[in-house]
Amino acid sequence: MSAPVPLAGAGWGWMLGYGILSVVLAIAAFAWPFAATLAATLVVGTFFTTAGIVSIVAGIRGRGHDGRGYAIGFGIVSLLIGLVMVLKPMSGAFSLTLMVTAWLAVRGVMEIAFGTRMRRGKAMMIVLGVVNIVLAGIVLATLPFSALTLPGYILGISFLFGGVTAIASALAHRKGAPAFSAG
Repeated sequence: MSAPVPLAGAGWGWMLGYGILSVVLAIAAFAWPFAATLAATLVVGTFFTTAGIVSIVAGIRGRGHDGRGYAIGFGIVSLLIGLVMVLKPMSGAFSLTLMVTAWLAVRGVMEIAFGTRMRRGKAMMIVLGVVNIVLAGIVLATLPFSALTLPGYILGISFLFGGVTAIASALAHRKGAPAFSAG
């Protein structure tokens, strides 16, 4: 016996509310990128701290397990990084910004390398790679200011696209389409 299929349109208001809230948070992140950066750093730091504690406990309690040393070591590293991010969020924001910069630069190099081997879309892939490398350069050239705002802007972009997607899906779902349908 299969479970009943939910009615199309059910819960669309909640989806719409979530989407609107996400867009409002995006606007706030763009308006106050420093505060959004601080919030993002504290959230990530709290996650790392919690993951570190859980990993250390798992390593200590997992007697006879091959991965005990790894779990304890990983836990200590995660705990230390998390505590730095929570207790010194500007240092954490700086570290996050450097990681994003490295990611942009490596991604750009890979896109250029891959683009040179493509048959279709070669120029677009190479341009994308160049853009990502230029963005990495801009972030590096504007440190430390970029470290105080970039994570906030990234958070804003994520909330904006997530909110717009949820709003569009909610409005389509209201008209009878399945929620977040792939087809």
